[in-house]
Amino acid sequence: MAAKVRVLAVAAATGRIGYVFLVDGELRDWQLSKKAATSVELASAYADNWITTLHPDVVVTEDIRKRSSKGRKTRALIASVSEITTKMDLLDVKVPRSSAYANKYEEADALGKRFPELAAWVPKKPKVWETEPKNTVYFEALALALQAMGNYDTAHGFQQSVMVE
Repeated sequence: MAAKVRVLAVAAATGRIGYVFLVDGELRDWQLSKKAATSVELASAYADNWITTLHPDVVVTEDIRKRSSKGRKTRALIASVSEITTKMDLLDVKVPRSSAYANKYEEADALGKRFPELAAWVPKKPKVWETEPKNTVYFEALALALQAMGNYDTAHGFQQSVMVE
């Protein structure tokens, strides 16, 4: 019997950092922290705790070396998660952020349908004067996880079967 692959995908956005945790493509846990996004040190400490608690085989983050619309502080938070992953001698997979959807809200809606456990957290597109909903970070992390697992086609969106090798 093959071992179950445990994937922790971490995403950061302005004022928040969050993760999704999948075991053999099945969503098992997700969490968001505003406090972890206040400093690189706290982001590292939270990532260390998540890794220690969840025991992932791989940690997935956005590849910020490529084109990224993230701000300097957010890129530093992502880099700190990668650094702690490397220090803990885990596989660190960096994935360029790409999407087959018109915007992150359409992507979140598609992911909410595919993972009904997250349906209650699917964000609605805000009015131009409103801030981005904090829950978008869950769907960004989930999209990164699916890309890393080879389950995302940039032309057609998310595929139905998860293929982890």
